[in-house]
This record gives sequence, C-alpha cells and structure tokens, in this order.
Amino acid sequence: MSRPTPLRGVHEALGATLTDFAGWLMPLRYGSESAEHNAVRQAAGLFDLSHMGEIFVTGPQAGEALDYALVGHISALEPGRARYTMIVDPRGGVLDDLIVYRLADEEFMVVANASNYPRVAAELTERAGTFEAAVEDRSEQYALVAVQGPRSREILGELTDADLDGLKYYAGLPATVAGRPALLARTGYTGEDGFELFVAAGDAEPLWAALTKAGEPYGLLPAGLSARDTLRLEAGMPLYGNELSADLTPFDAGLGRVVRFDKPGDFVGRAALEPLKDVPPARRLVGLIATGRRVPRHGYPVVSTDGAVVGEVTSGAPSQTLGRPIAMAYVDNGVSAGLAVDIRGSHEPVEVVELPFYRRKK
Repeated sequence: MSRPTPLRGVHEALGATLTDFAGWLMPLRYGSESAEHNAVRQAAGLFDLSHMGEIFVTGPQAGEALDYALVGHISALEPGRARYTMIVDPRGGVLDDLIVYRLADEEFMVVANASNYPRVAAELTERAGTFEAAVEDRSEQYALVAVQGPRSREILGELTDADLDGLKYYAGLPATVAGRPALLARTGYTGEDGFELFVAAGDAEPLWAALTKAGEPYGLLPAGLSARDTLRLEAGMPLYGNELSADLTPFDAGLGRVVRFDKPGDFVGRAALEPLKDVPPARRLVGLIATGRRVPRHGYPVVSTDGAVVGEVTSGAPSQTLGRPIAMAYVDNGVSAGLAVDIRGSHEPVEVVELPFYRRKK
C-alpha cells in the first residue's frame, strides 16, 4: 500500500490525480500537465517532495566518513553549502544520486531519492562504521516543499525575512517561513531558479497554504509529478532508474566530474572508477528531438539508417517549451546522425543534440 505524504489531504482537496511513486502516494497532476509545466517556466510551481529521504551524518569525522562513502569531496564543503554527488558500489555502479548539505562543522544532511533512501541509509551506516560519525535516517520527521520558477524569489520573499538575494545556488540556511522553522535551500530539479523548504512534517500543510496564498498574484500553480518529469527532462537532469542505475557508472552518464580523485584517502568505488576516467565509455547520454509528433518513450530502441540498434531511450515526453517530443538516450559512442527511434515498429527520425534541451536565462 502506498504511503501518504503529510500533504495528502491538501492534494485530495485540490482534486489531484494520485498515483503510486516509489511506494508513495503522490500527486501526478492537479489539472492540466501543460499548465503546471508552463507555470514553472513562466511564473512558479509548488511541489510536494516529501517522499525524498533526509539522512543526517554527524560527529567529529562526519565529513571524512562521507568522503569515504561517496564519490565527492564532501569535507571540503563550507557550512551552508550543498553539493550534488553520488553513492556507488565497489564496482562503480551508481546506487543513487544525492544532494549533501553541510549544516554545521559536524552536521551534514544527505538527501536521497524516495526509492533508494533506506538502502542509502544502510550503506552510509556501514561505511561510516570506522569513523567517529553517526548516521540517522530522519526522513519520517520531515516534509519537503519546493517553489520553482522565475517568480519564486518574489513569492518566498512575502513570507520570510531571510536574505534570499544573498543565498547562492546550492546553498541553504535556517530560516523562518510563514512563521515556521525551515531549512531553506536554493536548489531544485526543474532547470529554473527556485527554493526547497525542509520543514517538520506537521508544518507542511500551513506552509503550503501560506505559499499558495502568497503565490496567487504571481501565477503560482500546484504542480505534480508529470510536470516535474517534463521540466527535469528539458533541463537534461537524470532520473534514477532511467539515466542512472547500478549497471552504470558516473562516467557512463557523462557525470564523471562529480567523482573527485583528488580528495584525500580512499573511497568506495575508487579502484573501479579510476581506470575509467580517461577512457571514453561505450555509450554516451545524448538528447533526441523528434522530427515528427510521436513521442520516444523509456525503453524504445534507437536505430541507425540500416536498422541496427545503436542505443536505447531512457526518458521521453512532449516538450512544452520546444513544442516537439524530446528524449534522453544512451547511444553508441561515435554515432551522432541519421538516427531514428523504433516506436512500435515504425522508425521515427530524431535529431541528436547535446544536453540540456533548455537552459534558463540568468
């Protein structure tokens, strides 16, 4: 049975279409998917992300423990900053992609994907065993609400006196928002400017109500998983289970930059990943733009002009911003033109492009 988030009552009152996602009952859409997508691109969207996991690592060697457990140089983070990173297995396969926030000298919060956070918590506990550090999964205590879009700064400014203009991208600070204590972070998964608010589960409903009211004059809409997926796809952001998996390394996904071989000491996966850093992977992750109207979907084969399979679609959807279907796919290295996607036996031509499809104006 799917687990509800603290905002289930709100979603039901709004008439959301609810669906199971990674074992959670989540809003797929509230009305029009395209309206929700466009609201984030043009104004702002409000998301319930309470299915994500919050795992705390604390203690005098918390930073060193995370350096060993993850591929990034986490101990180099300044308090108040965040970093995108990954946890891999000893073979270098990606177990999850993560955002790590350094909250204080000896306190870090690891945010993991909904489907993976129990395993991430278990792996972190095991890997931190030889360090003076404690790992605690506090996911049940938290709700996570995101405001994303070009008007998000103005909306949030109605509810907090925190220095939003001074808050850099991938940074966070403790704040009071609508009278509720929150960790306010300038992060997101849409390709737009925006903020994520980590609050006590019991504060989720009043915070949502305050943000909804403050956002009305700015065109804010509640947005569900469908819009979240098309937004992150346009922004070229990977989704675990699609572009990332234990069968792929960070280098396969074109994200080798997150692997920090220059940090001190060993880390899990180092021996497997180091030989790969200067070797082109057999396949590379690319963007595909369809020339027709049919949508390439996850799992569809990518074929060359002679019909040979040269790749596979990992994510695909109609793009509201481009007005054409788009997809991400792994294709054989060296293949860049004359491709099509096999959509139920019909070879639909596609253009290969570098990611992302969409980049916001600064």
